[in-house]
Amino acid sequence: MNDLRGRRVRLLGFAALIVAGLAATAYGTGRLGYPAAEASLTAPENGVLRATLPNGLRVVLVRNALAPVVATSVNYLVGSNDTPDGFPGTAHAMEHMMFRGSPGMSADQLANIGSVMGGNFNANTRENLTQYLFTVPAEDLDVALNIEAVRMQAILSDEKDWAQERGAISQEVASNMSSPNYLLFAKLREIMFKGTPYEHDALGTRPSFEKTTAADLKAFHETWYAPNNAVLVVVGDLDLQKTLAKVTQLFGGIARKDIPAHPEINLQTVMPSEPLSIPTDSASSALVLAMRMPGLDHPDFPALEVLSDVLNSARGDFYALVPAGKALATSFSMSPLQKVSLAYAALSFPADQDAKAAEAELRAVLGKIVREGVPAELVAAAKIQEQRQAEFQKNSISGLASIWSEAVAVCGLTSPDEDLQRIEKVTVEDVNRVARQYLDLDNAVVAVMVPRETGAPVESAGFGGQESIQLGEAEPTKLPDWAESALNRLSVPRSSVKPIVSTLSNGLTLIVQPADVSDSVTVYGHIKSRPEVNVPAGKEGLSDILDQLFEYGSESLDRIALQEALDEIGAEESAGTDFSVRTLTRDLDRGLQLLADNQLRPALPDDAFNIIKDQTARVVTAQLKSPGYLMQRALRESLFPATDPSLRDATPESVRAITLVDIKDYYKKTFRPDLTTIVMVGKIAPEQAKLSIEKYFGAWKAEGPKPPIDLPVAVANKPSTVAVPDESRVQNSVILAQTVPLNRSNPDYYAINLGTAVLGGSFYSTRLSIDLRKNAGLVYSVGADINAGRTRGNYFIQYASDPENVSKAQAIVVRELKQLQDVPVGDEELRRVKALMLRQIPLGESSIGRIASGLAGRWDLDLPLDEPTRAAERYVAMTPGEIQAAFKKWIRPDDLVRITQGPPPQ
Repeated sequence: MNDLRGRRVRLLGFAALIVAGLAATAYGTGRLGYPAAEASLTAPENGVLRATLPNGLRVVLVRNALAPVVATSVNYLVGSNDTPDGFPGTAHAMEHMMFRGSPGMSADQLANIGSVMGGNFNANTRENLTQYLFTVPAEDLDVALNIEAVRMQAILSDEKDWAQERGAISQEVASNMSSPNYLLFAKLREIMFKGTPYEHDALGTRPSFEKTTAADLKAFHETWYAPNNAVLVVVGDLDLQKTLAKVTQLFGGIARKDIPAHPEINLQTVMPSEPLSIPTDSASSALVLAMRMPGLDHPDFPALEVLSDVLNSARGDFYALVPAGKALATSFSMSPLQKVSLAYAALSFPADQDAKAAEAELRAVLGKIVREGVPAELVAAAKIQEQRQAEFQKNSISGLASIWSEAVAVCGLTSPDEDLQRIEKVTVEDVNRVARQYLDLDNAVVAVMVPRETGAPVESAGFGGQESIQLGEAEPTKLPDWAESALNRLSVPRSSVKPIVSTLSNGLTLIVQPADVSDSVTVYGHIKSRPEVNVPAGKEGLSDILDQLFEYGSESLDRIALQEALDEIGAEESAGTDFSVRTLTRDLDRGLQLLADNQLRPALPDDAFNIIKDQTARVVTAQLKSPGYLMQRALRESLFPATDPSLRDATPESVRAITLVDIKDYYKKTFRPDLTTIVMVGKIAPEQAKLSIEKYFGAWKAEGPKPPIDLPVAVANKPSTVAVPDESRVQNSVILAQTVPLNRSNPDYYAINLGTAVLGGSFYSTRLSIDLRKNAGLVYSVGADINAGRTRGNYFIQYASDPENVSKAQAIVVRELKQLQDVPVGDEELRRVKALMLRQIPLGESSIGRIASGLAGRWDLDLPLDEPTRAAERYVAMTPGEIQAAFKKWIRPDDLVRITQGPPPQ
């Protein structure tokens, strides 16, 4: 599926590499009172208003009233292509320094404002684009716009700030260099785009950052950051005309600049290359055929998008390698740039399978398509799916902002619909022509990702606790008047989610939330289940096999027939413990019929079972030796006693002992309506929703007693330190954790959660980010979380750092935990964190998916469906003493276990 419809490229984890960008959180000050200027604008149409200010800033405003939330995206038309020779990460470093303050807005002010707004405060850098993103409550839109107007004018970028940020960005580089997927992507770029700016991505290198100065970055901003080199997109619950007036007021007085020409892209012939071999910590191998194809501005690109969809069809010959037992998964995707694209045909397979045989299968499938073309019915199905995606994309405010930014700023289109119009014109002949022309198998670059076994986990020396790094403080910062007045409130926000709940006669719970932002309905179902306590002893791995068998259709519709029926209505469906379907409202009845048929009457074919069982056993054999698995295993062994059900992992022997009778018995025992909830969100009345669910799920019956669904209460763990060697990483991934005998319904959960937000709730302004990233540069990111279920909880802190900094960072974490126990949180700091937590309510309702998963998740935890509002009321009333008492009662800083994956930590 093409990018503009909202489905990102799929490549067994190869997508979302560098463009994921910073997990930064933004905050700011700005200058109000710019003189109003006349804007060139088009009349609002279908909730969209476009304008161009006299200084050249292009503005796109899109109304979407799903929730009282807005998303902003400032897209600067500059990226890694435009960096000076020898400094490939300049644009990326510039992105980082945009969070270090501007004239009239210090970094502390920026951090404090952003921490209060509570939304997504992010950025990313690509080859020809740098984006700055907010998702915030609608009432904070003016604050977000003020920040972006100030940052567009200038940055502070002094040497002290850059020295600190250099440490953080170096950790980001180390993190990517520890990723096998990233290393593969980078090597393919070097081969495919040699001699062009595309040869390197936006990440940058440690040596180049060492040579970069704060003055270099300031000059880069002065050259490229200008209104006439930017596109501002705002989506959400907004008044179009008032928002345009505010944008004009804030941005209209910023002077335009003479923007340099972007470098030319002169592609060279791809030279023959030996197959690449990349070690990976995955439990399975992957083979990639990479090919160079036309870019976004080429007239053949729409046909290539359709070809990509066809190759990814579950009805196609490529995917057919999976049910034939020749692959675990298949994918065809494109990473499109303006002038050229990288296309990947990839498949994964068990580590003991011959890579040459996998390559032969892949080449045979693609070669047949080149010779014979693609089925016309798959082209038609792809185009129907594109049409449906045009409606589905309205179901997420931030997602819609991303799609509009991609269309206008990256692809040079007037709207996402323009891409749909181009695709609708694509013919079968067009798809076959581009397949013959661009599926250039003779010049494809071959790469194989090979699982690498690791040494056994070993106990390692813990931190000595003698580090003398100065801890940062989240000091109160005076904010600009416009920010102070907007962010100084501590009131419980209004929730737009008012679900209607009913229970069918068979015990199934139905939750319905009407929403009319699109002509679609999303259905999400969940069965309360715990394989750890329900799978028979010696049959571990059974639930994983069952999950995969649902892909093989129902008793009445086999795999191909089911997918064909779904393609006819452009629906997306999946069955299992978590099941779902998404359709247009007019197709809901048929979509529910297909979902129920697959969920309640799965085919469970014998031949598919045998293939999946064999593949699973082979994958498990490799998995038991993979660093990623060994890290998670070491964590569980450190936290829980040997008899804990969470330690029941599949082995090759347990998988091979499973029979199809076991699968059917387990399905009958655990898949039952009285443990099931179905959430429906979309354009449908609750009465009609109940009739539809009763029609297709009402005859579902439960037999026998309910199976157990809870894990036992965990006892307190003892401290331990385990290092999992991983030669593929240059940086350590670190988990600090402990068991907490506190469940999700315990009143103290809220005090622990609020205190955890003080530690790591948002970017820069919370304690761990200040200590570990902003001041010390020891990590790129750090997160803290209390993970509480129905019966027990765990406390986690995660970060990644160079080996020599692992213990330094841990020492700081322990000190901060003890600080929360010894000293009450300051009033100003607590007020800021409370404001952050309160603003999470509307943000949790900013997409249909988040609404559905939130309702289902609360039901699974036996919480009231309006729990977020009740939590907000608790947070408003909570005192520093309650947080201090809860951390004294439940958190044991000296009992943390530390698990690392990577080089030997210090």
